[in-house]
Amino acid sequence: MIRTDPRTLGWLNRALNHEMSAVQQYMAQRVLARLWGDAALADRLGADAMEELDHAEHLMRALIEQGVTPSAGALRPPRLGPDADSFAHANRQIEADAVRLYREALAHARQIRDQHHEALFADLLAAEMEHLAGIEEQGS
Repeated sequence: MIRTDPRTLGWLNRALNHEMSAVQQYMAQRVLARLWGDAALADRLGADAMEELDHAEHLMRALIEQGVTPSAGALRPPRLGPDADSFAHANRQIEADAVRLYREALAHARQIRDQHHEALFADLLAAEMEHLAGIEEQGS
C-alpha cells in the first residue's frame, strides 16, 4: 500500500460525502416524483442517483485501497420542492458544487504529482460536468 498525502485523503472523504449527499437528494426527489405520478421524472432521478452511487463506489475503493474506512457521515439534507423546476434548480447547484470540488481536488493531485488520484478526480470531474450540462439542457 502506497502512503497517500493526508490532504488527498481529505479530498476523497469530501468527495464521498458529496456523492452520498447527491444520491440521497436524487432518491428523495424520485420518491416525490413518484408520489406526483411523474414516472418519467422518477426514472430519470433514479438513474441520476445510480450514477452518483457509482461515483461513491470509486471513491470508497480509493479510500479502502489506502487502508481508510469510508465514511460519509455529514450528508447534506436533500433539497426538494413543489415541482420539477425546483428539482432542476437544486440539482444544478449540487452538480456545480461537485464540479468545483473535483476541480480543486484535481488541482491538488496535480500539484503533488499524484497521478493515480489525478486520474480519478479527472474522470469524476468529466462525469459531473457532463451531468451538469445535461441538467442545464433540460432546463432550457
